[in-house]
Amino acid sequence: MARTRPSDADPFTDSAAIHDERDAIVESTLSVGRNATLTLGTDAVIVLDEGLHRDSGFNCFGLLPQKTTSTHTVPYFNVLWAEIVKGDLTIQYARPTSKSAQSPVHVAYVNYTLENSTSAEEKAARWIARLLDRAYGRAQRNKRIKVLINPFGGAGKAAKIYTKSIEPIFAAARCEVDAERTTHKAHAVEICENLNINAFDVVASASGDGLPHECINGLARKPNAAEALRKVAVVQLPCGTGNAMSWNLTGTAEPSTAALCIVKGLRTPLDLISVTQGSTRTLSFLSQSLGIVAESDLGTENIRWMGDARFTFGFLVRLLGKTLYPVEIAVKTEIEDKQAIKRHYAKQVAKRAQAGGLAQHDLDGPLDTSTNLGLPPLQYGTVNDPLSTDAGWSPMTPYPNLGNFYCGNMTMMAADAPFFPAALPSDGMLDLVTIDGDISRMQAIDLLLSVPKGTFFDKECVRYRKVKAVRVMPQFGQKAGLEQNERRQNTLGKMLDRIGAQGNGRNASRDGGYFSVDGEKMPFEPFQIEVHRGLGTVLSKNVGVYEAIGPKGWEDLDTATGE
Repeated sequence: MARTRPSDADPFTDSAAIHDERDAIVESTLSVGRNATLTLGTDAVIVLDEGLHRDSGFNCFGLLPQKTTSTHTVPYFNVLWAEIVKGDLTIQYARPTSKSAQSPVHVAYVNYTLENSTSAEEKAARWIARLLDRAYGRAQRNKRIKVLINPFGGAGKAAKIYTKSIEPIFAAARCEVDAERTTHKAHAVEICENLNINAFDVVASASGDGLPHECINGLARKPNAAEALRKVAVVQLPCGTGNAMSWNLTGTAEPSTAALCIVKGLRTPLDLISVTQGSTRTLSFLSQSLGIVAESDLGTENIRWMGDARFTFGFLVRLLGKTLYPVEIAVKTEIEDKQAIKRHYAKQVAKRAQAGGLAQHDLDGPLDTSTNLGLPPLQYGTVNDPLSTDAGWSPMTPYPNLGNFYCGNMTMMAADAPFFPAALPSDGMLDLVTIDGDISRMQAIDLLLSVPKGTFFDKECVRYRKVKAVRVMPQFGQKAGLEQNERRQNTLGKMLDRIGAQGNGRNASRDGGYFSVDGEKMPFEPFQIEVHRGLGTVLSKNVGVYEAIGPKGWEDLDTATGE
């Protein structure tokens, strides 16, 4: 047999690279016992154990035992921790309890006793280091979490949900946790105002969307508010009736799965919105609404027993009543054409897909860092100041037939309610939806049905804009339609009375109306809203985008040409 001389070898072969690749393969596989190996695969740990058998499904008349080697995988995302203690290697991971996409998870273990030698333990330690690098990637390990539990959240079950479903996930991931129950309204505001921001990486609210709203506004009260809001990530452990923050950032409202997503969450800048009324300034992270959405939420508190159906019921009653909410409105519009909005969304998603591991500020450029102390100054003043003359502002314009004013900073207001499909976490813009209140009842019902289908955005009667700021002057009772609206509200009151919801809905609009910020009731009076890009911080599965599908058809756009 002819021997190959060095001069005959492939000159393009890098022998050193081949050896490195072989070494990497060897180092990726760890033998644990005589018949078991743990291998670092592309996106999961592969457990191959000849000592664990399962039936193959075939047995020749029961005479020949048929067994197969047991192999299972643990996705890196589900790996919580790994360590060696007294010669035992243990991997703790979050295991789904079913195959459902929204399945809860519980802590499970892979455990093996290592060979009793220094070299075996050193090799295992190196393997664990590589495993944790893959399991956490750019996510922070051992997060320091301040947990605030609303004992009244989730029909009074929030504390139980936290103890049973969330706390074990944090413990297995070796997070440092300090849990505290809130005792009264705005207690979370007080706690966060006095929080040591150097002691915690995350404030997690075991609640609905109300507690994250309080946490953000508590941090905003600090003398160094801008620093606090960027340093401490505000997240939600979904335990309430409204879990929009969790749906948008983690794609779930299942508490244990959301806890896993927080353990693996990436720090993500989030636009925050200043809402000014009189001399009061409030920060918002989710939405601002006036009209049918606000009334369907806040005006149905007395029928909470209906669960999520109360919102749909309230919405339908007001649709059929064709209630109007007269206002005067001025808007600083950035993008108005729906196709241009889709193109903007597509470009932002493409930018993040191409960026790989780049940080958010590398993608968007410098964030709003005009102050290192308190909140950033209001670029357009308050609602009490003269309207800005900057380019892009419309004049104050009467809107006597407004049916719905809805501003969104996140895509989903609930699991099946993607009202703002083009919303992005930190593009420095709000998504504004306005709809006339005198559209036909058939159109109105079609609108309601279009939201979960993802076709709401493209409806002709939906005006959808990307905006920087808005000023609204409610004119209820002053601009025609008072008697007509009163008749409609009396009809609503009678319907609510029939189902045992006396009082709260009947005179709501007649007495002044509802204005909602993040689902919290605010005074029904003039207001102005303004966006601050990247002022807040959250944890998300994917930096720069929400866990949503986007406006229909955006994937088909050529981001270079917009066609």
